[in-house]
Amino acid sequence: MKTPLPKFPHALHTGTTVQNRSLERGIEILRSFRPGSDLLGNGELAERTGLSRSTVSRLTQTLVSAGILEHDKNARAYRLGAPVLCFAHAMRSCYPILQVASPLMRSVAETLQVNVGLATADRDEMVYLESVRYNRKVSLRSVVAGQRVPIELTSLGHAYLAATSEGERRDLIAMFGAKRKCWQQLEQQILQSIESVRTSEFCAVSWQPEVVALSTPIVLDNCPVYVLNASVTTPEPIESVAARLAAPLLTLKRNIVAGME
Repeated sequence: MKTPLPKFPHALHTGTTVQNRSLERGIEILRSFRPGSDLLGNGELAERTGLSRSTVSRLTQTLVSAGILEHDKNARAYRLGAPVLCFAHAMRSCYPILQVASPLMRSVAETLQVNVGLATADRDEMVYLESVRYNRKVSLRSVVAGQRVPIELTSLGHAYLAATSEGERRDLIAMFGAKRKCWQQLEQQILQSIESVRTSEFCAVSWQPEVVALSTPIVLDNCPVYVLNASVTTPEPIESVAARLAAPLLTLKRNIVAGME
């Protein structure tokens, strides 16, 4: 059975009081669908959410009635319905920071021939809001809006940890420490990244072979913490990549902040 995640600000609650438990559980059902998980049955959904099969059955029936899920009778399983795609399109077409950031990001990516991304956190992962890819490796050009990456391994996540609240940072680090092997080494890398963000506004991480990414947080009033990154495939040392990309990345960040203001 899946271990429930800690309640971060992205969950449906006010203080410690859940506003609508049925709605929260229904959202957990929808969260279970990821790339590669086209069809999920009630048993798989129960395992992924930690909910009982009877509860999952009631929720999936309701979601099918609402058109949010489709039921494949032959497979006895469910897939996301078309309205979910409409929600994503409505979000991307109206999201304020994307209106400002997307053209600026594309210009920098094309000029420097690097990948540029914008992300925010969802529980223990970073979710790309926008991704402009100019990577020589085909496999790394497939990163798209909506894709998730782990907070604890990536420059996006490390920059987010540097900018989020002390309480959420503590909860996340405790979670990572409980699930990750060789945690001491990884924790040291995270702490170094947090310090780099505080002193230099960015951190640099290489969590995939010959891929170096720089990230910087964007903190705006009445908005979640966003993180902007630039990455490149190269055999260069991480220090030389940072020296080359830090200034353009921070200039892009300032231009986005100015546009939002």
